[in-house]
Amino acid sequence: MSSTKFIFVTGGVISGIGKGITFASLGRILKNRGYKVFAMKLDPYLNYDPGTMSPFQHGEVFVTQDGAETDLDLGHYERFIDVELSATSSVTSGRVYKKILNQERKGLYGGSTVQVIPHVTNEIKNYIKRAASESGADIVMVEVGGTVGDIESEPFLEAIRQMRMEEGYDSTFYIHLTLVPFIDTSEEYKTKPTQHSVKTLRSIGISPDLIILRSKGMLSSEIKEKVALFCDIRKENVISVPDLKNIYELPLVLEDQHLDQAVARHFKFDDRISDMSKWRDMVKRMDEVTEKVKIGLIGKYVKLHDAYLSVSCALQHASYALNRKVEIKWIESESITKDNVAKKLEGLDGLIIPGGFGIRGIDGMVEAARCARENNIPLLGICLGLQIIAIEFARNILGYSDATSIEFNQETTHPVIHYLSDQYDGIDLGGTMRLGNSKLVLKDKTKTKDLYKLNETLERHRHRYEFNSLYKNEYEKNGLIEAGFNPERNLTEVFELKNHPFYIGCQFHPEFKSRPDRPHPLFLGLIEESIKASNNS
Repeated sequence: MSSTKFIFVTGGVISGIGKGITFASLGRILKNRGYKVFAMKLDPYLNYDPGTMSPFQHGEVFVTQDGAETDLDLGHYERFIDVELSATSSVTSGRVYKKILNQERKGLYGGSTVQVIPHVTNEIKNYIKRAASESGADIVMVEVGGTVGDIESEPFLEAIRQMRMEEGYDSTFYIHLTLVPFIDTSEEYKTKPTQHSVKTLRSIGISPDLIILRSKGMLSSEIKEKVALFCDIRKENVISVPDLKNIYELPLVLEDQHLDQAVARHFKFDDRISDMSKWRDMVKRMDEVTEKVKIGLIGKYVKLHDAYLSVSCALQHASYALNRKVEIKWIESESITKDNVAKKLEGLDGLIIPGGFGIRGIDGMVEAARCARENNIPLLGICLGLQIIAIEFARNILGYSDATSIEFNQETTHPVIHYLSDQYDGIDLGGTMRLGNSKLVLKDKTKTKDLYKLNETLERHRHRYEFNSLYKNEYEKNGLIEAGFNPERNLTEVFELKNHPFYIGCQFHPEFKSRPDRPHPLFLGLIEESIKASNNS
């Protein structure tokens, strides 16, 4: 039995009701109460990780500092709690079963029949306990993906049920989050789905210690009392979470209902105060902002905004820091042509071209980059966005009409973007990219270094293709200069265009390191120049 305390969060009724954000908000409150918090997600799907999933299926893939490709909820955890997570934070059914089957093939089970109980559940518990050991956290928070009642979730729920037997009642805390729908015809909230969800959870041996009710508006004390009565729980341990215009208000909503006190009471923690004053001031400033800055996001997956979740959050962080509210215009790159690009970008103060894979929509991105370069529109290109900047420059300034990435055309005579010979064997797609932190050295007398105010730092990557350094001198002679590089392999990490207000491409993903109270410098730079462009228009 460890000294670490464990909080397990499950979801009921339907998915997509904000379990991850609610989970992360509690983590922030507990951190501000003075505890070291570590967070992890248990995902029931059989993929090893989300790395090979389509963004239309699963949204953004969030990358941790040690290179794990994870669920987008880990981005919420990092942004709210302001903690760097790791591969330990992400456990999938696929990862668990792969490990068990590898061990079985090696004969490590001594001839035993390998079963869900105890082998799968033991492995899940091992991951949770390892997270506690490696993080040294006072509290390990564990979100179970999916919805109670799903077949896929059952091994994970059984594992967390067993954790109470092994770690003790005082060291384990179960939170269940459910939807309370509002019926327009009768104009009333219905708690019956919550009652059935709790009944289902109890049928597998877990009685929630606290219930969070998601609803359209704040629920009355009468509804809380009803849930408390029918679900056999203390009234003060029933929390209401209404729809919010600003997700960063959620920690304050939870604190105002004393969620952290309920947790502390259960764990028999000393009587500390969760100092949320700075967070409260930040939210107040956000709510008071009225002036807008308009940013066009040129992407391949814009029909699903979650595919660019961290990017949109980073734009918000930077905008609020500069007393603006960002208005994102989601532009499908496939819809852009040479003839309509000026119309598509009309009225925008700045542009961003985020990451992506595959040839679809590339020509539209190239046209957007050309338009931004020729018309002094602030542009930040991220990952694929840097590669688009390089391709556009080669075609229209260097005169290489067929310049492209070998991802799009293996036969091009000007592969300005290629992969390194030792980087990819062409067999497996998953986990074979440059992933996680790499060192970034910033060059003197560049806008990028002025923004960072650092000589070097670490940035997170998720890509397979690199800028072809054979072309670097030609680019720099014509004004597109290397502003940052990776010293270990001499790889270009940042390009910026001379004599342009803001035209920067970075090979890494700066959005993964942005925080609501500490925006990333590249996003700050983009928004600052976009505000200037707005004021001059």
